Amino acid sequence: MSVLKLLEAQKAGMTLADRQIAEFILDDPGRMLELSSAALAEATGRSQSSVVKFSQKLGYAGYQQLKLAVNKAKALEWHAPGGVIHGTIDASDSYVTILQKLIGSKLLSMRETSSANNEEAVDAALAKLSSARKVLLAGVGASSLVAADFSYKLLKLGRTVLLNSDSHIQISNASALDESDALMALSHSGRSVETVRIAELAKRRGATVISVTGMQTNPLAELADIRLFTVADEDRVRSSAITARDAQLMLMDMLFIMLLRYQTDANDFIHDSESAVTVFKV
Repeated sequence: MSVLKLLEAQKAGMTLADRQIAEFILDDPGRMLELSSAALAEATGRSQSSVVKFSQKLGYAGYQQLKLAVNKAKALEWHAPGGVIHGTIDASDSYVTILQKLIGSKLLSMRETSSANNEEAVDAALAKLSSARKVLLAGVGASSLVAADFSYKLLKLGRTVLLNSDSHIQISNASALDESDALMALSHSGRSVETVRIAELAKRRGATVISVTGMQTNPLAELADIRLFTVADEDRVRSSAITARDAQLMLMDMLFIMLLRYQTDANDFIHDSESAVTVFKV
């Protein structure tokens, strides 16, 4: 997970002192890499101990480890391919410019989502999805559409899946979960009241909770046993969950493809599913 993306997502919830340090790093990570902890403290008007504590709050042993993480994040920076624009869509933009900006936003969102999730978390999610007696999928709005798409894929693998667009039915289903089951809860904000309540109930019932949220601090991720993340900048396209939906879909497609490796009889199920629908083809 890129430390720069983490800072961007979490800075709004930071203390004033931490936010000033975070904004300095985000505004000019190259300059930050040239500064000692004392020099960064002076540049931000904070104490050297504040810089060290800031690094530790992010999970690093000290400032040098934070610098290494920032350097790695800069090296992994991705730019849209030539001819594709990534930027805010304006009302005066032409058809071609809007198309290029939209494609750029989608590509960037999917790329950054792929780098936001570490292999350990993905493996843990795959292991639980493979072993769960049943999987409950929860989400509202655009997230419910992504959950539905993923449920169809799981059904093709012979998994027992519970899904309903009505949040009342979702929470009713959660009340019947136990420690052998899993809940996958999708909410880019991580604050959808219905989804958080469903996760709370599933947690009390002993089920494993897998969250799919943005990288900002949020109650759904805090509840989860396994945390997966999506990265989306909705302001850049002034849209209704377009890039967030694409990021979620990409992550779910990746999980489905990797599940094929976990389940030894997956190809048999896929073949049977394809054979079943041939009756509708002419």
